Amino acid sequence: MMLAPGTRVHIVGIGGAGMSGVATLLHERGLVVTGSDAQASAAIDALRERGVTVFVGHDASHSEGAEVVLWSPAVALDHVEIEAARANGAQLLQRAELLEALGEAYRVVGLTGTHGKTTATSMMAYVFAAAHRDASRLLGAAVRGLGGNGHDGTSGELLLEVDESYGTFGRISPYALGVLNVEPDHLDHYGTFDALRDAFVSLVERTLGPVVLWTDDSGARDVDERAQRSTVTVGREPPSMWRVRDEQTHRDGSSFVLEGDEEISVRLAVSGAHNVANAAVVAVLAHQVGIAPEAISAGLAAFPGAPRRFERRGRLGTMDVVEDYAHLPGEIAATIQCAKDLGYERIAAIFQPHRVTRTVAIGEGFAPAFDGADVVVIADLYTAGEANPQGITGAYVATPLATRRNGVFYAPTFDDVRTQLATVEADIVLLLGAGDIATVLDDLPGLTR
Repeated sequence: MMLAPGTRVHIVGIGGAGMSGVATLLHERGLVVTGSDAQASAAIDALRERGVTVFVGHDASHSEGAEVVLWSPAVALDHVEIEAARANGAQLLQRAELLEALGEAYRVVGLTGTHGKTTATSMMAYVFAAAHRDASRLLGAAVRGLGGNGHDGTSGELLLEVDESYGTFGRISPYALGVLNVEPDHLDHYGTFDALRDAFVSLVERTLGPVVLWTDDSGARDVDERAQRSTVTVGREPPSMWRVRDEQTHRDGSSFVLEGDEEISVRLAVSGAHNVANAAVVAVLAHQVGIAPEAISAGLAAFPGAPRRFERRGRLGTMDVVEDYAHLPGEIAATIQCAKDLGYERIAAIFQPHRVTRTVAIGEGFAPAFDGADVVVIADLYTAGEANPQGITGAYVATPLATRRNGVFYAPTFDDVRTQLATVEADIVLLLGAGDIATVLDDLPGLTR
């Protein structure tokens, strides 16, 4: 019943990146969708334009009449609209249960990993479009040039960003799966890195069809070794079954050749070794689900990049300013390395730690990720709504980093960040983090867009 057209669904926290995509997909599928959020946003405006009723502010009456209620992970279970729905006999579905239902309704082609999921899923959307397969999609950001982060297509397939946070992927059984990487994250939920890896292993073993893993990544390689099933591996070195060769990166893009069952030539409009890895997994997974090499090449060539992934935001004097969503050590190191690969010699990194639990769990583990940067400015913590009883700040990251190297500054306010930017001498400034760090550019003297 949950996904049947006409079902009345209410979503609490509908404006969040993940839930706005769910709302769009369900609305296009023919369900009657309503929602609420604490404040207005561009995502809410877009949903209203599509015909979705959205309330700004929360009240028990908003969920009246709903047969199914969903909610963002940021919403407490005692929320007034959830409590009212429970009292009215509505079906309450956590996100993991929603994904399970989606896996039963669609043939899911999923991309997973602790980072790179949005980019890789967006790449796959372009590949399917080039193959003229109108797949549904659900991911964490809009797909530039194709539309929003949610869509109900006609092919019966769902391109899904398979999210590991808080056990979200614990019940879904995809048809096909690409594993990009696995590194420590969300340990407040999983407890240990071993438990997180075991969750990925379980996902791999539940997958009904082909599984493709990027085995240059040690975490993904470990998952492959633990999983009790056959897989397809891709990487730069043996013994990968598919090999990346003739790899080139430059400021305008990247190119490489995949050698396996067939030879697939790939040109990308995005740069960096991490994007080569993402594209290689996408290409091999697309091949596994029956897409021709010509469509794979055409789709990847058309991909313009994902929002907040090495996105150029302007120039500050002689420095290029680039924003990137990187918020884990592996992502940060990859983004800095990407800048080096593109010929930037002196690199300034402005990093905003994201979430209290993540910052405490990783702690000193952030420090090595910045080894490739010449100047590092650590902004204050973006809590993402988490409780912070210990009063953790960005100093939790900055202090151990400063004992490791010179050129580290802690900037507790955005005005302090702007002050540091005025003194930086570099070829490129990287704004790193999953929060609102890019707002430091608002009214920044000397910035040209």
